[in-house]
Amino acid sequence: MTTRKLLGSATILALVLLAACGGAEKPAEVAEKPAAEAPAGPPVDPATAATVTGKVVYKDGKPQPNRIRMDADAACAAMHGTPVFSHEVVVNDNGTLRYVFVYVKEGLDNRTFPTPKEPAVLDQRGCLYTPHVVGVQTNQDVKILNSDSTTHNIHPVPTNNREWNTSMPPGAEPLVKNFPREELLIPVKCNVHPWMKSYIGVLKHPFFAVTGIDGTFTLKGLPPGEYTIAAWQEKFGAVEQKVTVGPKETKTVDFTITPKAAGD
Repeated sequence: MTTRKLLGSATILALVLLAACGGAEKPAEVAEKPAAEAPAGPPVDPATAATVTGKVVYKDGKPQPNRIRMDADAACAAMHGTPVFSHEVVVNDNGTLRYVFVYVKEGLDNRTFPTPKEPAVLDQRGCLYTPHVVGVQTNQDVKILNSDSTTHNIHPVPTNNREWNTSMPPGAEPLVKNFPREELLIPVKCNVHPWMKSYIGVLKHPFFAVTGIDGTFTLKGLPPGEYTIAAWQEKFGAVEQKVTVGPKETKTVDFTITPKAAGD
């Protein structure tokens, strides 16, 4: 038998053996299959839903707030007959902190929650953002208004979501945006008025609140379980506590924030 015939026979035999063994393509096919997603957790049963409530206390007296100077824009200055102060640290008369974002940080596992149909609202009024801190769920619309007689540039600066910067002249139609990815917390600024600042907290669930004039918060509708609750303040960072709630139970969790937490 010639050398050419021997090589041809060897090649045919190798191909037959490769086909019989299934070939070398199957591992690649398996690798291309998408990983299976974890099944969604069970829905919350309203009959057993629990509540966590509390307050955020500031343990360093009542600091002097920083005054905002709006002289650079006569339209802004004309909107205020009295001095305007920064919302960075606002201590209420009862010693609690305002504008603290309180939320469930851990414990919900893989539960999913529907996106609210009602938008959150962020207004530009008196050359300030109102509210100073707002919470939304992922993909929930945020309706942004300009109630002023001057132009603003709303400019969120996220790290996990897309950054954008849009001018809103007086009388502009509301601007509707959303954030598809979780992020705590997104700073919002105005490129025209450097003192304007706000924060948007974006979560996959609805268990969050912002403290108001009495420094309290309430997280309703929680499934029974163990949770890590966090309280975030823009200057002092975040503090955390663990809490366990049973069916239909209400637990109180109070937080204390001091200047020592700054930078945490």
